[in-house]
Amino acid sequence: MEKIRIQGMTCQHCVMAVTKALGKIPGLEKVKVDLAKGEATFANTQNVSRAAVRQAVEEAGYTVAD
Repeated sequence: MEKIRIQGMTCQHCVMAVTKALGKIPGLEKVKVDLAKGEATFANTQNVSRAAVRQAVEEAGYTVAD
């Protein structure tokens, strides 16, 4: 499982938006977004690049923390 930190999430709507954005990427499975921890975990079964993950999160309106 891979993990990324996400900034800007404040509510369950944010969690759903990030979950949906990451869930649309082929090769990402078992996406789980945790509001309290400010992070998302997922299984990267097709070696999806971090750049693609970052882009999806940013397009949903949030920031991936380095």
